[in-house]
Amino acid sequence: MTPPTGIVAALPGDGVGPEVVAEAERLLAQVAPGIRVERHLFGGAGIDAAGDPLPAETLAAARAADAVLLGAVGGPKWDGGARRPEEGLIGLRSELNVYANLRPARYGNVDLLIVRELLGGLYYGASGVRDDGTVFDTLEYRPDQVERVARRAFELARGRSGRLVSVDKANVISTSRMWRRVVGGLAADYPDVELTHALADSTAMRLVTHAETFDVLVMENTFGDILSDVAAGVAGGLGIAASASLGDGSGPGVYEPVHGSAPDIAGKGIANPAAMLRSVAMMLRHSFDDGALADAVDEAVDAALAAVPTPDLGGTHTTTQVTDHVLAALA
Repeated sequence: MTPPTGIVAALPGDGVGPEVVAEAERLLAQVAPGIRVERHLFGGAGIDAAGDPLPAETLAAARAADAVLLGAVGGPKWDGGARRPEEGLIGLRSELNVYANLRPARYGNVDLLIVRELLGGLYYGASGVRDDGTVFDTLEYRPDQVERVARRAFELARGRSGRLVSVDKANVISTSRMWRRVVGGLAADYPDVELTHALADSTAMRLVTHAETFDVLVMENTFGDILSDVAAGVAGGLGIAASASLGDGSGPGVYEPVHGSAPDIAGKGIANPAAMLRSVAMMLRHSFDDGALADAVDEAVDAALAAVPTPDLGGTHTTTQVTDHVLAALA
């Protein structure tokens, strides 16, 4: 297969973000030297340098790239400020229309994939403060938003074991009843996929007690944010959890580790790079159509986590030592 080529817009961001992005650059330089990585300001770093967590130049570069690689955003330095680093993250997702967030969790006999709707729900609905001091956030969804992410989940399930669980709270929430109706209405288009519906609270318990029973799960934004972290915790922690945010194929996908900026360990050289390296594997698979190379990277990362674990996994090895092990395995 022809080695992948193209441009990746790297947005290192804050805290350990620049450290793990540097490891991603090392990986790509070895396995895909035809991919050019260009760094741009983002998050708190964007606020400090340009007064904006998503500077216009960064957004333009992201739109022009074949893929976007994020480090992390946020930190106590920007708490209480006029602009928050997280605004850049939400704005980037919206501007690139990446509506499907893929969060895999693999360990032992568990191999599941959470598909989280990324552009609707509480994070994008109307919010404010009423005259009596009541603060509100609105949970809003259109049927077409549900249909497009559900179809993506059906297609992903079709390429795996053919089992899909749609997660909601249809027993109490109106948008969840609409969600269940729309997802259920698509089942006839995917006769080879077994669809079941489940409530978010019982799903959380099953993820902790019987995660091996799941394959692909699809859910709205807030449930996906919470339950994907539950799955990551069961799998070994956020330090090894990768993600991909995908649109309709007309623009770049966004790839990022699930962990935050971890300001308490920034600069110490002990951040686990596995989540970022696995995000690079997802990028190679979904944006550069190189599944074989993605599989090789994933296998090398798995081996490195066993051989040279970082402190978050009970080991003593450094960020660069993990990547060194991965690069040696791929050499």
